[in-house]
Amino acid sequence: MTAGAQPRLRADARRNRDRILVTAAAAFADDGPDVPMEEIARLAGVGVGTLYRRFPDREALLVAVVQDSMARALGRTRAAAAEATPGQAWDALVRSLSSPRELRLMMSLTSLASPTTAAAVHADPTTRRIRQEYAEVLDGLVRAAQAEGTLRPDVGAGDVAHLLSLVAYGLRRTPDATAEIAFERARAIVLDGLRARPRTPLPGRPLTTTDLEAE
Repeated sequence: MTAGAQPRLRADARRNRDRILVTAAAAFADDGPDVPMEEIARLAGVGVGTLYRRFPDREALLVAVVQDSMARALGRTRAAAAEATPGQAWDALVRSLSSPRELRLMMSLTSLASPTTAAAVHADPTTRRIRQEYAEVLDGLVRAAQAEGTLRPDVGAGDVAHLLSLVAYGLRRTPDATAEIAFERARAIVLDGLRARPRTPLPGRPLTTTDLEAE
């Protein structure tokens, strides 16, 4: 083996892994977490042996897909927060909540996965770390939008996350041809209700993302 062969193998392995995760995420979002592993391998264009070398069972693949999707959401939210100039926190918050496929995936895996798999996803330390970092960045955007007067003051980051998850839940069985426009319309209605012109006081107290974790 030449000195340059090993890096190429590592790059190929990374590309295979990324292709599997993207393919599995799309399959799980559209058809739920029970898509056959062999079908995922076929759609990803890799051998079944390659799939099982990377992910020894369905639970390991599901955990990795959730991890990857949450990392993408975290990256998008961080970028939106970093790009926000003073007075533009609302626009940054809207940009951070713009992925219907990721939301559909999260709802599909949360509601349809087996209790064992759901527990494995929840207990995974990397997933927990990403979830915590995402909650912190989202909370910062919410507070900034409230400080600039564009987001109603009686909501919390948990309210925002919960409302968007409800929108995504309603899209689990929506045909792909209409899912995106349905999401955009529902999201627009939700965001309009979050703008800083509340006419009716909300019951209870603002929810935090920690409140949602405790459920």
